[in-house]
Amino acid sequence: MTTLKLYNSLTRSLEAFAPVHPGEARVYSCGPTVYNYPHIGNMRAYVFADVLGRTLSWKGYALTHVINITDVGHLTDDADAGEDKMEKMARQKAQSIWDIARHYTEAYWADIRALNVREPAKWSIATDYVPQMIEFAQSIADKHCYELDGGLYFDVSTVSDYGRLARAHTDEGEGRIEAVEGKRNAADFAIWRKTPAGETRQMEWDSPWGRGAPGWHLECSVMSGDLLGFPFDIHTGGIDHREIHHPNEIAQNQAFCCTNGLDVPANSGARMWMHNNFLVERSGKMSKSSGEFLRVQLLVDSGYHPLAYRLMCLQAHYRSELEFSWENLGAALTRLKRMLIAAERLRDVSAGEGVHPKLAPMLATFDAAVSDDLNTPIALTALEDVLAAKKIDAGAKRAVVEQMDSVLGLDLFGLTRADLRLRPIAATIDEAAIDALLDRRKAARAEKDFATSDTLRDELAAYGVEVMDGDPLGWEWKL
Repeated sequence: MTTLKLYNSLTRSLEAFAPVHPGEARVYSCGPTVYNYPHIGNMRAYVFADVLGRTLSWKGYALTHVINITDVGHLTDDADAGEDKMEKMARQKAQSIWDIARHYTEAYWADIRALNVREPAKWSIATDYVPQMIEFAQSIADKHCYELDGGLYFDVSTVSDYGRLARAHTDEGEGRIEAVEGKRNAADFAIWRKTPAGETRQMEWDSPWGRGAPGWHLECSVMSGDLLGFPFDIHTGGIDHREIHHPNEIAQNQAFCCTNGLDVPANSGARMWMHNNFLVERSGKMSKSSGEFLRVQLLVDSGYHPLAYRLMCLQAHYRSELEFSWENLGAALTRLKRMLIAAERLRDVSAGEGVHPKLAPMLATFDAAVSDDLNTPIALTALEDVLAAKKIDAGAKRAVVEQMDSVLGLDLFGLTRADLRLRPIAATIDEAAIDALLDRRKAARAEKDFATSDTLRDELAAYGVEVMDGDPLGWEWKL
């Protein structure tokens, strides 16, 4: 196999993956703040992390993947300002904050399953680790922190190379951190927030700095170190985390482990930091403040299978911006259908042993692609080449497709064609009626009665059913 090379955001370079523990791969991914449903842009991060984990498994490493659930501490502004997102939503919904967390965690897990993202070794829940967070903060407080009325603050001048991940080296630091009177440096951030006098939070704990709650950044340092040990191999997240959250996490890790600089990446707590780019949606419906924002369930309600969205993500490199449009999603669904038609011919055969000589170059192309910083667009083309290959034993072909799909996660041998034919929630015609009209149209075409055929096609179109002729299997229609 080709050596796996991955892009390290900390060094801004491609690096060969060299595990901290031989034969193992330990990965931590920043998970959701469960105050609302995740939008599809949020979910791109977990498709990326899943492909990374699947690639590491395929390369033979024993993978330990941790994803956290933030149910406390994340403020309404990523720049360390505002009120706690969870507390705010609990007030808006007039519900217990614990009920809010449970509901949106379950919704997130449902999206994870829908996108065929593998379960991590551990879902780490922030509120389960508050005692460890207090201990962590106590261990670094004397050398690296100071108290203000609002809580315990981290002094970023006490660690080397603060902000290197974000390439922020100005006197103002990152410039988006909350302005708090008394802070020593503009970029200093809270690692413990006191509950203001006269107020009560639903989630608050006693600490040496007063009753309150942990800061958002503290959670990931504590959970990643506790579950994976410092240094671990790879820390992932969206590119938005590269500017504030991850630099602050790195500063805490440096304070806890050492105060050495980041010329040695492992001093950051992880050997590699990897970030996926944004999903861009021009109408503005990606923002949760827009009301009916783009969720996985909205895609389903509109008649698109979630794995079409997964494929759409794979069609772009994870470090490239990806533009969402319904046209792009529809094209991905059509591509997935074509793959599934080809894979269905292999469904009833057993995978053969070894690699067929004609398929070996295609598998080598696939391996080189995923080894080149998870180049999934090229890997997809290699998969399609295998599916289209002629005069090759079906068992031999299935064996290679299984290997490739174990990395891409499109579930080609679990998914059925009927699974992809989703009825939009707004549709006014049921499948039985559609099939009856299609049968009449097929009979008309067989009798070369093209006038009736065209009339029935127009009738279907009036119901929002697009008929796609040319598939000999006769199953293709789309609402």
